[in-house]
Amino acid sequence: MSDTTTDKTTTTGDDQDLGVAGSQLSTAPVEDAPSPHLPALGVIGWARWFWRQLTSMRVALLLLLLLSLAAIPGSLIPQTGINEAQVADFRERHDILAPVYDKLGLFHVYSSVWFSAIYILLFVSLIGCIVPRTWQFVGQLRGRPPGAPRRLTRLPAHTTWRTSADPEEVREAALTLLRKRRFRAHAVGDAVAAEKGYLRELGNLAFHLALIVMLIAFAWGQLFKSEGNKIVVEGDGFSNTLTQYDDFKSGNLFTNDDLEPFSFDVKEFTGTYERTGPNRGTPRTYETEVTYTEGADGEEKNALIKVNKPLEIGDAKVYLVSHGYAPVVTVRDGKGEIVYQDAVPLLPLDNNVTSNGVVKVLDGYRNPQGKKEQLGFQAFFVPTFGGSASGTMLSQFPALDYPVLALNAYHGDLKADSGIPQSVYQMDKTKMKEFKDADGELLKKLLTPGETMTLPNGAGSITFEKDIKEWAGFQVVQEPGGGWALGGALAAIGGLAASLFVQRRRVWVRAVRGDDGVTVVEMAGLGRSESAKVPEELGDLAGILYERAPGAPDGTPEDPGTPEASGITTSTDTDSQAVPAEGAEQQ
Repeated sequence: MSDTTTDKTTTTGDDQDLGVAGSQLSTAPVEDAPSPHLPALGVIGWARWFWRQLTSMRVALLLLLLLSLAAIPGSLIPQTGINEAQVADFRERHDILAPVYDKLGLFHVYSSVWFSAIYILLFVSLIGCIVPRTWQFVGQLRGRPPGAPRRLTRLPAHTTWRTSADPEEVREAALTLLRKRRFRAHAVGDAVAAEKGYLRELGNLAFHLALIVMLIAFAWGQLFKSEGNKIVVEGDGFSNTLTQYDDFKSGNLFTNDDLEPFSFDVKEFTGTYERTGPNRGTPRTYETEVTYTEGADGEEKNALIKVNKPLEIGDAKVYLVSHGYAPVVTVRDGKGEIVYQDAVPLLPLDNNVTSNGVVKVLDGYRNPQGKKEQLGFQAFFVPTFGGSASGTMLSQFPALDYPVLALNAYHGDLKADSGIPQSVYQMDKTKMKEFKDADGELLKKLLTPGETMTLPNGAGSITFEKDIKEWAGFQVVQEPGGGWALGGALAAIGGLAASLFVQRRRVWVRAVRGDDGVTVVEMAGLGRSESAKVPEELGDLAGILYERAPGAPDGTPEDPGTPEASGITTSTDTDSQAVPAEGAEQQ
């Protein structure tokens, strides 16, 4: 038998090279040995060289690492697609860094040119790596395990014994045994060839195919996703149209027609809180009862939306993300006529739902002189007031135990008709004047439910009604591709586990009649890499086959025909050199 070489087809004398027997245990491409005299590559040669480098597994792993590193700035630096207010604040506080970040695209990392380049290169690399390996693996599945080498004793794990059974009986018993152990086995000449562990390569391919699926799913989700927020007061409703949202952002390819058609009404928000102990004030129940319909003429259905238990309507998910209070106020003019009456949502400032906001009266109000004017009230609300002795207007508990509303009053022009969008929770005071109290100070008052603050000089009044409503903040998310991404992640985990814990290996059994008429049985195994599993499995198989084809009765202790001499051999001698599995793969 010839020494180990890189020639896959040559034979020397009586020895058959292990190239065929040890080949195709993996679909990894074999690197050609460099020639000492290489001609100039040229354009086509350089293109092929670049393609081979790009589609190599090590480059794919390098690109995957670069993609992970490139995503770090997106989690550390404010992103315009997530929170433009934080980006604007960052620009104001960092005059030097902000222009640099703009040029590098760090405020929109995931849509930047350099991030997209890494993403696309990784995508191409995986496809270029997987496609040829997949076809090669399919060819291996359609073929049969290669025949046995001329001398099985060259393999790392081997054993032999003599038996009185006929060679045909031994081969038939070996074929039956190997197939029972789920080997792909067939008879080739005077030997049986078997192979097992295809799941390893299948898992490897599945892992990389799953990465491609995940890349596509993430890209699809980012391009067609939408995310909007809406505050809805008890008794009010919401329709899934763009104009209904308080704020809305979407992917580059998203259109208004992609919005899932549905609507819902908030019937009641329920929140209960821990009353005692170190967790006092912690929410115990946070849920909203709604009625919703799908489409324009859908049937009305009831649902309960809880934290982390969204309402799923088609491709959209409605999450409950926030909660607050909406005191009902009534504003009257100097004649006592109601010019405004509504629940005013206020934004929480702390965990005890200390809240603030504004009340804007834009139309219908006339001052005592009969001139049209607008009113504005700064509102500060606490659901549980600590009392005047506490010296602070901070809530002591998130439930409505002792609600108090503090108001400051203004009149003038709220600049609502300027064409510039305004927040419903803030008031532009540039053209507003303060109402003064008897001491000439800003008019302000603490109100409990049912109390009224009277405006000076017959300008009217504002009443804090006893009806205090609650509001729920919802986030409506449509992100296609989420199911594919989850499926790809699960497939990647399963494929990686298979590629790590399953070993591809081959077993050969040769049975020939010796010169003395006694059958000589040889068994050998070869694995994809060095592992104790191959000798152990071969020993188990040899033990079972030995029971069916026991050793010749006339053997001596030194004779290989006895059970004592039929152990698995992994050592070598000068006449027969064992070839390691890795060396065999390279041939």
